[in-house]
Amino acid sequence: MTQAPMQPDSPVLESTWQAKSQVFDYRQAANPVRPGLTEPLRYHQWGAELHQSGPTAVVPLDLSAELGCSGPATSPGLAAHFLRILAGEGLKAAANATSSLFYVLQGAGELHWGGQQLAWSAGDLFVLPAGETPLLQGHQDSVLYWVHDGPLLTHLGVEATLPRFQATHYPAALLQRELDQLLADPTAARSNRLSLLLANSDLPQSRTVTHTLWAMLGVVPPGAVQPPHRHQSVALDLIIDCDPGCYTVVGTELNASGQIANPRRIDWQSGGAFITPPGHWHSHVNTSDRMARLMPIQDSGLHTYLRSLDIRFAGGLQGDA
Repeated sequence: MTQAPMQPDSPVLESTWQAKSQVFDYRQAANPVRPGLTEPLRYHQWGAELHQSGPTAVVPLDLSAELGCSGPATSPGLAAHFLRILAGEGLKAAANATSSLFYVLQGAGELHWGGQQLAWSAGDLFVLPAGETPLLQGHQDSVLYWVHDGPLLTHLGVEATLPRFQATHYPAALLQRELDQLLADPTAARSNRLSLLLANSDLPQSRTVTHTLWAMLGVVPPGAVQPPHRHQSVALDLIIDCDPGCYTVVGTELNASGQIANPRRIDWQSGGAFITPPGHWHSHVNTSDRMARLMPIQDSGLHTYLRSLDIRFAGGLQGDA
């Protein structure tokens, strides 16, 4: 067997390979999350007026221009939307995503996906893995909150092809029954949050609703002021139901008494949504006379897998029993 002589590297090729090379002093590049470079996530909120009128439509909560990434994107890894579906009409929720979560704010209808059908109504939540594009048909005028991890896949330059969990439905009746049991438990008052974490038996290690997404159905009782906590995942918070006087205080630091220093207040609105940036301390407050309900969706499934969630609690209360 005759071996071809080795040719010297082409100077043209070598020049092309070096064209994009850069070197920075560590101090200039160790933390590029700053304005003008990698834009930090900022506080932002959306009102219920986005979905209370108009035709059948997907309404993206899009901050991609601020983030400097491909859109629609609500955070670097997640995209949130309101879906408005008029009675008798249908809407396809198309995305290159490994995880899609839908929470039904109002109305009723039917899902068609993967040759299967699922009836849904107000208070239901369901999650879908990678697969065909779901079709949502409204039997009544309906509004759903839809979050998926498409921006993460766009950043990685990949296509979602392999389902990583089974499509799962959490009916409103099941969630309410579990919530009633939690509220009846006298020991629950010692926890940082009165909440249900939704999980999938396909994901026993992370105990999350999908392998990238985390979902919580929480309540804030009248007069409650929750101790602050923080985590490195972003929270896309949906306010399901509240009266005026419910709000979240947020900030980057705690003072000597364990309260949020120089806090910013985000007032709640039923059917509205807002962002809690990663690493920011936050506390929910209810000064009204009625229980409030919220549903944060986070990329905690991914952070848990990466061991980077870093959840912390102030005031001596813990998140688990």
